[in-house]
Amino acid sequence: MTASRKILLASLTAATMIGGLGAAYAAKPRVVIGYENNGADPYMVTQSLGLFQKTIPANVTLKFFASGPAAMSALASNSLQFMCGLGVPPFVAGISQGLPLAIVFNQERYTTAAGIVVRPGKGIKTVADLKGRKIAIAEGSQSSFELATFLAEAGVPFGSVRQLNMSPPEMRVAWTTKSIDAAIVWDPVFDALRGLGGRVLKTDAELPPDASSYNICIADTKWVAAHPKLATDFVRALDQGVTYTKQHPKKALAIMAKAAGVTLPVAKSELAGYQIFSAKDQTTQNVLGSGSNVANSATTKTLENTAKVLLKIGRITSLPKNPAEAVEPRFAAAAQ
Repeated sequence: MTASRKILLASLTAATMIGGLGAAYAAKPRVVIGYENNGADPYMVTQSLGLFQKTIPANVTLKFFASGPAAMSALASNSLQFMCGLGVPPFVAGISQGLPLAIVFNQERYTTAAGIVVRPGKGIKTVADLKGRKIAIAEGSQSSFELATFLAEAGVPFGSVRQLNMSPPEMRVAWTTKSIDAAIVWDPVFDALRGLGGRVLKTDAELPPDASSYNICIADTKWVAAHPKLATDFVRALDQGVTYTKQHPKKALAIMAKAAGVTLPVAKSELAGYQIFSAKDQTTQNVLGSGSNVANSATTKTLENTAKVLLKIGRITSLPKNPAEAVEPRFAAAAQ
């Protein structure tokens, strides 16, 4: 065989191999997973260790969002299959509009990792003292529900507080320029504002489990109905992050700190501010529930109670028809 013929044969073989690989790549479904930075969270372990890519037999892409409302726009346009680190209010707003979405994994309940931080020296000692004050809030996010709930408990009209809509990173800047008196936010910015001298007025630990603040992973219900195995693999990858965090706490904290852009002590504090849920926890009554009990689970009740608050303050125009239909524990049950 001549040298030129050998070169030609080698080229054809390589082209065939590349074409085969390309065809195999194209044959795999595409999975886009959105996420927020909620501080030290087992999700960060799943993401950093590449567990989504290792567990889900698909072309997996991760996409960052600064807030829940921004992610909901992407979900509405069908450009995401899953979204994690989402607060309950944006999700409620979505399903109240009829978007085909469901919670497939409740990541954690906020306890001391979110709440209201106030500037010292402003005379804000109670929630009632927020009247007329400038408070930063990510409108449409979990903070809308939290603020409305805390103000209602204190008998303070929702509209009596000067609310400034901004993202968590913008809140940090506004705090340093002294253009806000308070902020209602979550980690890592909640922790950062405390580090800048802020005083905690309220934390989410004071909210009941059935009207609480959760980070949730949601899915496009039409897509998961067509790809139930991939949805189960998605939940399994999340659970692997939870398991790793429990079995290797020091290594997990180092991973979370790096991913969230915080120090180890801060990551430890942030993680302590969450009640973390595993795949096994999902089917209990304190999380998603199972079977007919889904309707009375803590997650479903939180959807109902959040919707009532959002309707009252004008964030939504109608209540979701059946919140229980937007809570889907079957993939967690299969992942166990």
